[in-house]
Amino acid sequence: MESVSVSGDIGGKKIEISTSISALQADGSVSVRIGDTIVLAMATISDEPREGIDYFPLTVDYEERMYAAGKILGSRFIKREGRPTEKAVLTDRMIDRSLRPLFPKKLRNDVQVIITVLSIDGENDPDIPAMIAASTALAISEIPFFGPISSFRISKKGNEFVLNPTLKEREGSTLDVVLSLKDEKIIMIETVANEVKEEDIVKSFQLALKNSKKIIDLQNQLVKKIGSKKIEIKEVPQNPEISKKVGEVVLKKIKDAIFGAKTEVKEALDELRVKVEDAFEDEKERGHALDIFDELAYSEVRKSILEEEKRADGRKLDQLRDISLELGVLPRTHGSALFKRGLTQSLTVTTLGSTADVQILDTMEEDSTKRYIHHYNFPPYSTGETRPLRSAGRREIGHGALAEKALRNVIPEKENFPYTIRVVTEILSSNGSTSMAAVCGSTLSLMDAGVPIKNAVAGISIGLMTSEDEKKYKLLTDIIGLEDFAGDMDFKVAGTKNGITAIQMDTKLYGLKIEILKESLERAKRARLEILDKMLKVIPKPRPHLSKYAPRIDEVKINPDKIRDVVGPGGRIINEIIEETGVEIDIEPDGTVMIFSTNPEANKRAVEWVKNLTREIKVGEVFTGKVTRILDFGAFVEILPGQEGMVHISKLGKGYIKDIRKVIKVGDSIKVVVTEIDPEGRLNLAKA
Repeated sequence: MESVSVSGDIGGKKIEISTSISALQADGSVSVRIGDTIVLAMATISDEPREGIDYFPLTVDYEERMYAAGKILGSRFIKREGRPTEKAVLTDRMIDRSLRPLFPKKLRNDVQVIITVLSIDGENDPDIPAMIAASTALAISEIPFFGPISSFRISKKGNEFVLNPTLKEREGSTLDVVLSLKDEKIIMIETVANEVKEEDIVKSFQLALKNSKKIIDLQNQLVKKIGSKKIEIKEVPQNPEISKKVGEVVLKKIKDAIFGAKTEVKEALDELRVKVEDAFEDEKERGHALDIFDELAYSEVRKSILEEEKRADGRKLDQLRDISLELGVLPRTHGSALFKRGLTQSLTVTTLGSTADVQILDTMEEDSTKRYIHHYNFPPYSTGETRPLRSAGRREIGHGALAEKALRNVIPEKENFPYTIRVVTEILSSNGSTSMAAVCGSTLSLMDAGVPIKNAVAGISIGLMTSEDEKKYKLLTDIIGLEDFAGDMDFKVAGTKNGITAIQMDTKLYGLKIEILKESLERAKRARLEILDKMLKVIPKPRPHLSKYAPRIDEVKINPDKIRDVVGPGGRIINEIIEETGVEIDIEPDGTVMIFSTNPEANKRAVEWVKNLTREIKVGEVFTGKVTRILDFGAFVEILPGQEGMVHISKLGKGYIKDIRKVIKVGDSIKVVVTEIDPEGRLNLAKA
């Protein structure tokens, strides 16, 4: 096939979409180039739908290749790329959330989109080209897809908004927004911010909307040139007999289960599901019946909210669930907190470590370290289920990263608090908005640990129910699981009393108008401030002291030229300090020596040791030292650890000394005075 390409200018940067590099047997394949960053996207669809499922089986894989940056993987033993990095997983999720709403609701064929980073220039992040490439690959293919979409990153430095900034332009920005759009609507938002006002968030949305048509038109140009005819999806019609039978079994009981159950709604609906299952012997009919039951339940939830403003748990549309907080729940951890909001319950634990505990990041973009880390665990018991425990999935990585972003800008600088900080959230019970519970729990846990965060952070999720024509809608504060599953939007907003620190939004609609998002931001702000008020009543500020089980850090500033004196030949001296005192020591190139230990006395000994090793000795100072060597003409005396001088035989006493070994021995303590420091730094001593 002859190569076809289109190009345009977006935000002062040229973007090229091309088939010059393509996978010929994929249903759709294009490369996207911005600068020297190039990504390749391939989209394929299975020939037949997957039977027995009630969801759309979309898979998005974002593949990083170290060769793209001219690098070989840093591991000593493994040179092949393996498990996706956290950055890759988060990019996967952004692409998935941008694309998923734009497929037919009843599509059950497997669709896979694979994006491979082929080249990276160190200036342009490949995630935005990847999102555009995925959209274009689907748009030109035969796969049913209601795209294309546009995707942007927007940063704010000072009062200036920058469209698709380079990595350098993003440094020091107070706002980093990634969003995807379809026509005049926004489909996906991912944001990290430094306590930014809602008005600035809206301005970034408006800038993206202003430029959206350019990206979509560019893709449509390629579709006109090489686009394939979309295949038709044959929807399986509902079996009227099955629908009738399901109605007979549960129709009159669904409303009572949702609104009149004395037990939790989930339990009441689960009981009805069992009745539906028991009413059908054939497996296919049973699956069809359960789909109908779910549609009936969700329809009832939506109808009651839209027409009566009635929620399943009886709350008003803007009302929070009951919140309870508990600090210091674990006796030996450095900080812990239990955050409960309705049935959602999270336990968050803070651990403080030395600077040597930082996470090393070996990525395509750069090699760096991370000293604040948040991990999120979502075990099966949190939803009353059983399944094998595996390593963290994409959802857990995504929720952990969201909580980490929410607090990243309130973590104290290393210069003021030189600890590595790891926060882990265990979701003990889940009924909606667990990631925002993790944000609240993290704040409380950090404050309990005595970490001097700049401001407390809270998070809330806003939901949405819309009519079929989307002319009528209702926003829901603090959605529960049923409202999430039946609803049209999950809009998570975290922030402090001063402004927003993180946003994550996805929708099941073909996008949301900016008016709905503006209203959602205001609703989230009111709820966030209410939650913060409850949190700060329990702990108004971080505890003034660390847990007695947390390591203490002492910092010693030395002349960088003296680092070798602390380390010693082959590390002999530093290892001796560590072995004798039991501390950890980390030395930075600028001469900062960090000493860690849970034992204050051990820290004190090590600090004195380092100070003595690097102390600038002056003429006239008096020391009591130990004789280390004896020669015919004098004795060498160690006056400080690692620092010795020589006492000439003539300076050991009055009168002539014929045999030095008769007046002094190795190991003797002797009081000496510094008489001279020669140009090479050697010390001459005299007996004091």
